[in-house]
Amino acid sequence: MATCSKTCSSILLRNISPLKRISCRNYTRLNSKLTNVKGAASFSTNLLYIDKTPNLSSCNTWRLYSSQTATSEEGKSDENQASVDVTEKEKSIIEDNEKPVGNFDQHEFQAETAELLNIVAKSLYSENEVFIREIISNASDALEKLRYTRLTSQEAMAEDVPLEIHIKTDKYNNTFTIQDTGIGLSREDLTNNLGTIARSGSKEFLKNVSEKGDANSSIIGQFGVGFYSTFMVGNEVTVYTKTHDPDSKGHCWKSKGGVSYEITEAESVKPGTKIVVSLKPDCRQFAEEDTVEKIISKHSAFVGFPVRLNAKLLNTVQPLWTLEAKDIDEDQHLKFFRHLSANDSEHYMYKLFYKTDAPLNIRSIFYISEQRPTILEMSKDTTGRSGVSLYSRKVLVQHKTEHLLPKWLRFLRGVVDSEDIPLNLSRELLQNSALISKMRETLTSRLIKFFLDQSKRDPEKYLQFFRNYKLFITEGVLAEDMQEKREEVAQLLRYESSSLPEGEVTGLKDYIKRMKDGQRNIFYLCAPSRNLAETSPYFEALKGKDVEVMFCYDPYDEITMLQLKMYDTKQLFSLENEVLADMFQPNKDKESKPGLENEPVVTTQLSESQGKDLTDWAKAALDVKVTDVKVTDKLDKHPAMVTVWEMGSVRHFLKSQYLTDPKGLSEAERTALFKPTLQLNASHPVILKLSKIKNADENLGKKILEQLYDNAMVSAGLVEDARPMINRLNDLLSDVLEKH
Repeated sequence: MATCSKTCSSILLRNISPLKRISCRNYTRLNSKLTNVKGAASFSTNLLYIDKTPNLSSCNTWRLYSSQTATSEEGKSDENQASVDVTEKEKSIIEDNEKPVGNFDQHEFQAETAELLNIVAKSLYSENEVFIREIISNASDALEKLRYTRLTSQEAMAEDVPLEIHIKTDKYNNTFTIQDTGIGLSREDLTNNLGTIARSGSKEFLKNVSEKGDANSSIIGQFGVGFYSTFMVGNEVTVYTKTHDPDSKGHCWKSKGGVSYEITEAESVKPGTKIVVSLKPDCRQFAEEDTVEKIISKHSAFVGFPVRLNAKLLNTVQPLWTLEAKDIDEDQHLKFFRHLSANDSEHYMYKLFYKTDAPLNIRSIFYISEQRPTILEMSKDTTGRSGVSLYSRKVLVQHKTEHLLPKWLRFLRGVVDSEDIPLNLSRELLQNSALISKMRETLTSRLIKFFLDQSKRDPEKYLQFFRNYKLFITEGVLAEDMQEKREEVAQLLRYESSSLPEGEVTGLKDYIKRMKDGQRNIFYLCAPSRNLAETSPYFEALKGKDVEVMFCYDPYDEITMLQLKMYDTKQLFSLENEVLADMFQPNKDKESKPGLENEPVVTTQLSESQGKDLTDWAKAALDVKVTDVKVTDKLDKHPAMVTVWEMGSVRHFLKSQYLTDPKGLSEAERTALFKPTLQLNASHPVILKLSKIKNADENLGKKILEQLYDNAMVSAGLVEDARPMINRLNDLLSDVLEKH
């Protein structure tokens, strides 16, 4: 590490090895590259500056500044080389020594300009706090212009100073002050740029740079109105400024936002620009340090130059999306994720670093928390606001933007930065919906591809992710209007299957790969658990067909399937509908059903005449509860089941109707709407006994029949409240036990 003495200042660099002592010799700027140091990495001149402390009579420490990541000889980013410690005691450069000299020259805004100033101050921005973002962006542009000028100009310039932005809040005097060490303004610049609204000095600078064939994308300003946002919060705005030309004079610009402004020379003005905003009484919060710190953290946390508030450095988190993925370690990712989530104990499960220049310029980084969202977190931000913020050239455009990603991806945390973003005048709203839609489509497709890749790379980890965020993915399927988009999101769905062991899951694409020749539909069955699904009468009825069935356990899974309808040209078909369709075909292979080889073959069943007699009696006894009663040879262990076409839709309707009207529908209304059919197992012992009891004890027979019907309705999920059957069930038990 370098040392220092009273006669020679030195540079203090840590984590740059093997860096040897560097003699200062009054260096105030690193020319070309950092040389004369054996083994030291090379740094490009547009990155590094040295600032000497004012007190030359004592041992001073030099400060190293970088607006970008230092690069090695091979051009690779090296975080260690860019890591610099500062030993100088932090202090603010704002000293309030400036004094106007002589009389002010008064100038009037043009009538149109005065009116525009009024619009800017009152109507252009949605929140008055954005004035801080605007003037910090202006200060950043001024510093970038100075950096560029130092590198390209052959003219002598004033002593180099650190490229920084300093802010001071004064709640006693109710003022907000910002000072930069940037390019500064001449008297002519003050008249041209501050005296004319919508004239952008930054835009003019970029034009001149482009004409020289030297691109520079770090300039933020575009419209020339940002400075005037100060009049939203200030009664009076005073500007002290001076260029870095050794012969330049300082000037003071002052205005109360009316029809005029004043300019005069000023003394004790440091090179750069200082803006003092005398705040309105109702804007005193902007003189509070805590308030301003939160606003800067929200809007300007990633400005490319140090931002200090009352001497405290605020923008300590690197904008990782501007780096290369290979140069970012896990600690940096974790720090950045916690900065975005505002939770110092949270960890992420997945991260995606995505950059592209075609079809749009996009620099983005996304994180997925490993913590499962709570019900409250799932229900909040239902307006569509995501956890992803939109930036343009590292300056916040929209916090938790609404339109950049689909609403269902709101669980993401991250940043999207694009120079192609079409902004309106206030830099708060997006224009050109076609371009934004294209960016939304590009990002969404990339994220879905990322999740699919993760599901193949580590299925267990993906399953944990799916369980945590299944509600959001399901919402994505339900919310998309286009079938193509629904199917794109549906790739992320995972369900257990009758062909896989319990706990293993499958996606729709893998299910299709296992489909038998001639199978046209994807079958699914909704039940609260695997046990209930496998013991369901509907699953039992189709065992002989040996088809794979996906098991859907959550109530909203059924709605998802109904909304999705198809996937990859295959129709999603409820097993209950397939059973209903299959009822019209006789079971010729009942005695050779798979899975029944160890069970005795049932040879006793109702004859055709007995079956007709039983169904006629049952239909009359149940009256309006059913549309029809039939016998079936498809069932084995279940005595009966109810079939309804599109039973999933019926269940959804009943749940919705029960919530709005707990009294429910009458039996006649239920029958008219759902047209339920009761299917009786012609070979089940209960049905065989019922066929005899109905003649010997009709009252007992009716109670048994009604209980069979209610049991079938419960199995079908068509009963929201089973309590009404309790009294009849008790009566039935009493009748059965009466003879014992």
